[in-house]
Order: sequence, then C-alpha cells, then structure tokens
Amino acid sequence: MLPKFSSKAFLAPMAGVSDPALRLQCKKMGAGLVVTEFTNIHSIIAKEKQLKDHMKTIQEFIEYSDQERPLSIQLFGSDLSALEQAAKIVEPYFDIIDYNMGCPAPHITQQMAGGALLQQSNLTQQIFQTLVGAVKKPVTLKIRSGVTDASRFLFRDIAEIAEDEGIEMITFHPRTVNQGYSGNADWNLIKELKEISGIPIVGNGDITTPEDAKKMIDETNCDYVMIGRGAMGNPFLFEQINDYLKTNTYDEYSFTDRLDAFFDYLHLTDKYKIKFANLKGQAMRFTKSMKGGSKVRSKITLASNIEELEKIMTNAYLISWKFIILNLTFVYNFI
Repeated sequence: MLPKFSSKAFLAPMAGVSDPALRLQCKKMGAGLVVTEFTNIHSIIAKEKQLKDHMKTIQEFIEYSDQERPLSIQLFGSDLSALEQAAKIVEPYFDIIDYNMGCPAPHITQQMAGGALLQQSNLTQQIFQTLVGAVKKPVTLKIRSGVTDASRFLFRDIAEIAEDEGIEMITFHPRTVNQGYSGNADWNLIKELKEISGIPIVGNGDITTPEDAKKMIDETNCDYVMIGRGAMGNPFLFEQINDYLKTNTYDEYSFTDRLDAFFDYLHLTDKYKIKFANLKGQAMRFTKSMKGGSKVRSKITLASNIEELEKIMTNAYLISWKFIILNLTFVYNFI
C-alpha cells in the first residue's frame, strides 16, 4: 500500500541534481514525495558486497535522511536476477521501489533499460512480476508515451500490464524517448491514461509554475504532479503549488530569496558526500534568470573549491540586493 503523501506535488528523480540535500530542501518546502537519483541495479549489488565487508550498509552508497520520508528509490536495469537481488537489498531503507522505464539517454537505452523497455512488453511483464514478487513495499513505475512518434501509444499496453502485475502508481511523462526534452509534453495522453487506469497517475512534463500544476490536474484529472526541471534552483515551487491549489494564490520569491535558498542547500550538503562538480551545477541553477547571472555562472565554472564557490555566490547575493535598492530608489524618486 502506498504511504500517505502530504501534498500533490512530487520531486522527480534527476541524475546529478536530486541529491539528498536538494531532496530534503524540497521536502521542507512542501514536496509530497521525493525520489532518489536513478540507480543501476548492478551497482547496488556490487556496492552492497563492498560495504558488508566493512560492516556498513547501503546507506553509505545511496545517501538519504529520514526527514525525506516518504522516500522512493528509483532503479534501472533489466537483468531479472540482479533486479530481484537489488530490490531486496534496498527495500529495508526505502518506502517505495520505483522502476525507470522513461529515461531517454542513449547510454541507458543502449543497455536495454529506461525508455527502451517500452518496446519489450514480454520483458517488462517479467520485470514487474519480479519486482512485485521480490518486495513487500509498494512498487511504482515511471514511463514515457513511447519510443518514436509512430509508437507514442505504447504506454497503453505497458500501463495495463503494470496494473495487472501489481504496480501501485504510474508516473507518466507524455513525450517519446526520441523527443528527449524537446517539443511539448502531450497532456492529453495523461488524461487518457488516467481514464483507463485504476491506480493513481502522476502527471509529469512542462510544469514550471503553480498555474501549470493546477492546469495539468484540472485538464487531465491526474492524482499528483511531478516536477523535475521546473524545480531546479527553485525549491519554492512546491510551496507555491500547494498554496495555489488550496487558495488560488501564492507568494512570489525574489532572486535574493533564491540565493538564500542556495546557502541553505549548501548547509544541508555538509553531512553528505556530494561531488563538488554537482555543487557547482546546483549553484548555476539557483542563479538562472537573475540579472548578471551569466557572469556569475562564468565565475562558478572556474571555482576550484567550496570556499571560492561561497565567495562567488556571496558576491552574487550582494549584486542582487544592489539591483533591489536601485529599483526602490527609482520608484521613490518617480513618486
């Protein structure tokens, strides 16, 4: 049985982005569910053996905090024996086991994983049977509509098989694998999937504002929404969506608020082993659309340690405040 979610807005798993610090920050801002970065089943098995030899658990490899709960782990890989083993390894630590059949990256699809599996109905049925049979925790699924435009309705059969085999919730990104993130997500397909399904459907794709989230729910009748790129550098989006769904209003946040949020994020990273390159990537996302942001991001690329990064972001914070003061001065003089 699925756990109870505190809101309708979920944070998507994003490689190199949804690290434990960002997940916790988004959770504090109102995300109803957060999902780990997707993890290779073979890596889990190999790492678990290494960690056992040193009397450590898989949490040393897949870092998380209990404050993130309910917490979902996303797996990828199609070897049935390895899938069963990996699922049993991670089950004690997570509330939901999610399976990825939506990743469009060639280095994933070439392994007969991610979105490539949409074309393999027999194999996917065995995958669902293996996962549901291996664990007692709820198993969920992330899919795309199809692989090519000609096969964009593959989701219909996959969703039916998934539900028949005990999958408890489906997250649906209505783009094809070949589309990647180009073009527009076809929300009409989410509506169709919801109409033919007897399990909760999570709509995903092109949500960057609270208005987008409400529009998707209203137009498709999906049960929840999942936000990926729209939440990059903008953890406030979850609070805004929750407020907008309840009251039709929400608070706006300034660039200084976003930079404050970056320092909050940076503070949360202290307890985790997050690569410095990933921290730089997060810093760039928190400066998107800010005045002078391109110059700030150029400096971020040159930062070689955390001290330099903090200095760059502090200067960006001061620049942002300078623009605010100049605007207030202009308004005051105009009045």
